[in-house]
Amino acid sequence: MAALQVMLNTGADTTLDDSVVENFRAQMRGDVITPDDAGYDEARLIWNGMHDKRPALIARCTGVADVIDAVNFARNNNLLVAVRGGGHNVAGSASCDGGIMIDLSLMTGVHVNPVARTARAQGGATWGDVDRETQVFGLATAGGVVSTTGIAGLTLGGGLGWLRRKHGLSIDNLLSVDVVTAGGQFVTASEHENADLFWGIRGGGGNFGIVTSFEYQLHPVGPEVMLCAPWYPAERAGEIIPRWRDFMASAPEALSSNLLFWTVPPVPDFPEEVHGKRAVILAAVYAGPPDEGERVVQPLRELGEPLLDLSGKMPWTVVQSAFDPFFPKGERQYYFKSRYLKDLSDSTIQAMLPRAVNPPAPFVLIVVWHYGGAMARVPDEATAFLGRKAPFLFSVDAVWDDVAQTDEVINYARGFLEDMAAHSPGGLYINFAGLGEEGEHLVRDAYGTHYERLVALKNKYDPTNLFRLNQNIKPSA
Repeated sequence: MAALQVMLNTGADTTLDDSVVENFRAQMRGDVITPDDAGYDEARLIWNGMHDKRPALIARCTGVADVIDAVNFARNNNLLVAVRGGGHNVAGSASCDGGIMIDLSLMTGVHVNPVARTARAQGGATWGDVDRETQVFGLATAGGVVSTTGIAGLTLGGGLGWLRRKHGLSIDNLLSVDVVTAGGQFVTASEHENADLFWGIRGGGGNFGIVTSFEYQLHPVGPEVMLCAPWYPAERAGEIIPRWRDFMASAPEALSSNLLFWTVPPVPDFPEEVHGKRAVILAAVYAGPPDEGERVVQPLRELGEPLLDLSGKMPWTVVQSAFDPFFPKGERQYYFKSRYLKDLSDSTIQAMLPRAVNPPAPFVLIVVWHYGGAMARVPDEATAFLGRKAPFLFSVDAVWDDVAQTDEVINYARGFLEDMAAHSPGGLYINFAGLGEEGEHLVRDAYGTHYERLVALKNKYDPTNLFRLNQNIKPSA
């Protein structure tokens, strides 16, 4: 093999002698893949088809020792570093051009302690991996809403899911983490050990190290839950949204709900006569007895004649994977960006409707997340995450197939978010940050009063900014 062209963390190009690469391969138990190797194109693929990046090296880690070796190799050679857990992040920072991808996607083990009601999951696991193992014991933790999402990225950014009002965010159920720092040290962080790091990990993203395992508190959930999912014609949204808002204001905390604008996909499971129609969907999950949940959500199903009603009692794992087919890996373009809302007043609703009903591509999702309950009772200062006290999160989850539409769709999303700025108190959910194109301004907006404390942590745990491909908190050291 000839010398390998690589990118340094300064942005400069250089080469690595083949003996350096071969020595690294010999150290690792997992494979080290370069562009000339079979399987390279499959290994570099991440979820968002918008990103076609070509790392010079892919270190496919099988355990903590491999992660430590990969971090040390990257640091000693001043390489640009991307860290891949589930590879599901919209911004594409799980990969890079010319640098090294430290890939944890083979590290998917999950161990459940049903007596203590805890689970420890490796950093490459997805929520589907976690749910499969925990549901054997009728347990679950607060995770995401798409089963192919990696636990690492979602948790490090806060972790919104269907259990948020009953059990809080993913970070509120996090008991400890194992981390490999930029210096190649293995540390455990919890409320009682390296508590400063544990505070920052919970919401601060991948800025402080590579989390190789997460320990979660589990709760009795399922095996069946009640899903509410009526799809009403979008032209009735001005009437439907206030009724959903008012219903959720007094709904039990066992019920978490999202309001979505979407287009009925042309799939055989749905009647042909509604294919392509824009809909407003009242999606909700009741994390309690299914019969009780059916009674609780019934009013949301009686707001007129729906286009579809997919409501019903079903296994928790089915609910968690229901959206998976519509968000395939590597096949579609994705751009998700968010703002918190001060309220869902009639004026806020009216500001939302024109663009929500008329997207440039049919599968653009507009989502309003209803907050409150357990997640809102955690004090802001308890974790790095900010935004718990907002009543709603507004997100443009842009999905499209035609690459030629990319500029049009992204401009639509940005314009929509700008339209909603007057209805926002500021801030955003860091996992829905688009491409992070505003840089430090966006990060400061997300972390607000916590930003300087996060910078101090960055100075301590990653003073050279080895882990910079994220919503980056830049060190001042």
